[in-house]
Amino acid sequence: MRRHWLLGVFLVAGTALRVLATVAYQPGIIYVDSQQYLNNMELLSPDQLNPIGYSIALKPLVALGGTTLVVIVQHLVGLLLGVAVYALARRLTVYRWLSALAAAPLLLDAYQVQIEQNVMAETLFDALLVGILWLLLRTPGWKAVAAAGLLTGAAFAVRAIGLTLLLAVVLYLVVVGRRRLLHVGVAIAGFAVVFGAYAGYFHEETGRWGFTGAGSQVLYGRTAVVADCSKVSLKALCPKEPLGQRLGVDQYAHNPLPAGTTEEQATAFAHEVIRQQPLDVTWAVLKDFAKGFAPTRTTAPNDVPLSRWQFQLTYPNLQDPNTAAFAVKYGGQEPQVAHTPAAILRAYQLNGGYASGALLGLGLLIALAAVAGLGRAKDSGLRWAALLPAAAGVVLLLGSAAFEFSWRYQLPALVFFPLAGAIGLRAILGKDQARPALAAYPDAVDAQASKGFTRTFAPIVVVIAAYNEAGGIGPVLANMPRTCAGLEVDVLVVVDGATDNTADIARQAGASVVVAESNRGQGAALRLGYHVAANGGAQYIVTTDADGQYDNDELGVLLQPILDGQADFVTGSRRLGAEDADSRLRWLGVRVFAVLASILTRHRLTDTSFGFRAMRAELATAVTLREPQYQSSELLLGVLALKARVAELPMTMRRRGDGASKKGPGLVYGANYARVMSTTWLREYVLRRNRRPAWRTPSCRTTRT
Repeated sequence: MRRHWLLGVFLVAGTALRVLATVAYQPGIIYVDSQQYLNNMELLSPDQLNPIGYSIALKPLVALGGTTLVVIVQHLVGLLLGVAVYALARRLTVYRWLSALAAAPLLLDAYQVQIEQNVMAETLFDALLVGILWLLLRTPGWKAVAAAGLLTGAAFAVRAIGLTLLLAVVLYLVVVGRRRLLHVGVAIAGFAVVFGAYAGYFHEETGRWGFTGAGSQVLYGRTAVVADCSKVSLKALCPKEPLGQRLGVDQYAHNPLPAGTTEEQATAFAHEVIRQQPLDVTWAVLKDFAKGFAPTRTTAPNDVPLSRWQFQLTYPNLQDPNTAAFAVKYGGQEPQVAHTPAAILRAYQLNGGYASGALLGLGLLIALAAVAGLGRAKDSGLRWAALLPAAAGVVLLLGSAAFEFSWRYQLPALVFFPLAGAIGLRAILGKDQARPALAAYPDAVDAQASKGFTRTFAPIVVVIAAYNEAGGIGPVLANMPRTCAGLEVDVLVVVDGATDNTADIARQAGASVVVAESNRGQGAALRLGYHVAANGGAQYIVTTDADGQYDNDELGVLLQPILDGQADFVTGSRRLGAEDADSRLRWLGVRVFAVLASILTRHRLTDTSFGFRAMRAELATAVTLREPQYQSSELLLGVLALKARVAELPMTMRRRGDGASKKGPGLVYGANYARVMSTTWLREYVLRRNRRPAWRTPSCRTTRT
């Protein structure tokens, strides 16, 4: 579980939210649709507003434990869905941290938790969606394809809009696989088995062919909003409100039709409007589809009120006498609300406790970029894997918007778009270059490298991590000052599993050398150097790179605040000083991560990745360091978490003098750097908050930032 700790954090938080919901609203939330589902458990009439699939699933649960058991099971399923999305992403080799982020919306979105507390079909529908993804997001055989077709049919039997998923499944199967036509045929056949059986049952029960009782008036509601009454023949069905002042789709779809008109006429009216005003209808649908990607959740004029899907401080819909009656009949008690947990949930929900539509849209765009072959996605096997959840989400939400917009109908986006974005980002960036976290110091490599090293160091030790730096380290060492502020300076080069003669060149230049047997990364090498230097009596440790990017002549300036007792840790800043930037992406990343780190630590920072740094030796060994490669932000955030005094000074950064970065291209570097910064903040500022003593200077005075 330690390797999946971020998912564990999300699971604990998601469980807490669901426990609060179960306690707050008993015996579950009985919405208008809940009454229809419960009423239909015995009759299983297929011509009702909602399909019978959920009513079939409800019956045994209600018999065993009433609606309270129903919502408890739904909450458990919600948690399992988060785990399933995480496991699916990991199976597709998505990075652990990114897989956890893909699962987070399902686990933590307050609207998802609220819908699970309702006796409603959405949770079962989501489970079927995840099942389809699990079956198809690999190299599926015909049996898996057939099962996916059956689940698509089952999704239709739970929510009629599930019919649209068949389009996404067929599109995906056409694009991937060797037996495309066979698999498309098998998927359609699997769906047809369920759909045909449902249609046959519909005919048996009603005497007519069909598959839902919701179609005609819902379609009428969509077209009534945009209908130009001068162009339609069925004037009696045209709303009395003028264009631009019409009510919403919900009001026309779910209120009685105008007097003297029939459902058949309403269907004919809708078809006529679609034929005569296709652009108007399409534009209305697209506008509603776009609402789901808004940064915040609000109610647009005439839409279904968002408050229906928000936690309330009183039991919802009690003005309908059937609500209490159904709670007693199927839940065994009067409906009630526990104020404190309800207030906590409501505050969480109204203050950002949901997945922003803008972020969901970003996930969709990343997936589409991968499908288009951006970056390394062109040659990635995951390129088309991103297509399925992206296409399924678009088709499903667009199909819902074709009838009416409701935030309830946007919830499947939590299943599809975060996963699609995670798969797409993994495809674009390529194989994760991040290495496993380091064990506590000293691990086996540390112990072997430092064994027998007994040198006593000067007060100031410059630690340089080097991996195959034979071409550049010589000039760096030749230009290193031998004294600084009247104190002697030693250089310690930690050779990180190099295969060239870096170690020999360093020794010839007069540096002390420690050789790690295997290449673990810059962070691992520097951590080893900190401890070797501190054990050898160093008072101050400075880090610089072996490629000549930093100006050794600035060493005295860098150390002065520490020597003057004004700081414990000093880092240079290219933004305050001078930079010869060779990458616009890296230029942007420096600024973005500086803002992020400033927000996370509440300490103004301008440059989190500058490699020329100075610190007290005791501080360097006091910080928890587990990152083997992208280490600079871990060290900086760790120092700030210890409440050490941190200063930034203007410094110079040049282009690399030799070689190329070992940390991957810009996007890969940025993704891993973000991972390290976020996980370090969570570890040091959240999980260890108030459990770690503040850093103390050698005079034993607690320092402040």
